[in-house]
Amino acid sequence: MAEGEAAPVAGPAAASSQGNEKTEEASDAGVDWVEKLRDECEPEQHWQYRREFLIRNAEGLSVSGKDDADCPELRRLVSFSRVWANHVFLGCRYSPQVMEKVMDMAVGITVTNAPTHTLRDELVAKVKRGISSSNG
Repeated sequence: MAEGEAAPVAGPAAASSQGNEKTEEASDAGVDWVEKLRDECEPEQHWQYRREFLIRNAEGLSVSGKDDADCPELRRLVSFSRVWANHVFLGCRYSPQVMEKVMDMAVGITVTNAPTHTLRDELVAKVKRGISSSNG
């Protein structure tokens, strides 16, 4: 990075400061509906990123607030947002098709301070390597 050059901003607030058009359009249209979708015990950090995911992907949805829970497209979007958040923050894995879909939907969302997870397969391989080297 050159001297005097600002570091890139990451996270939910960055989208609007970097001129993200989808987020700005959604903000202009009103996003009060999205606040109703927060889970009761959802940590603030998880909610801020999942909220960004929802707003970015709500284009084309007609959500007004009253009976939106009955909208199949909104239910699908909420499900995808939870899958994405579970993957990023909890290390959950889903079928390759679902993972590809949610990762495509999350393009441009930069999560900072996300935990890193060691997969079960990695742990099993490490144990097997340790056992085989101790037998040698």
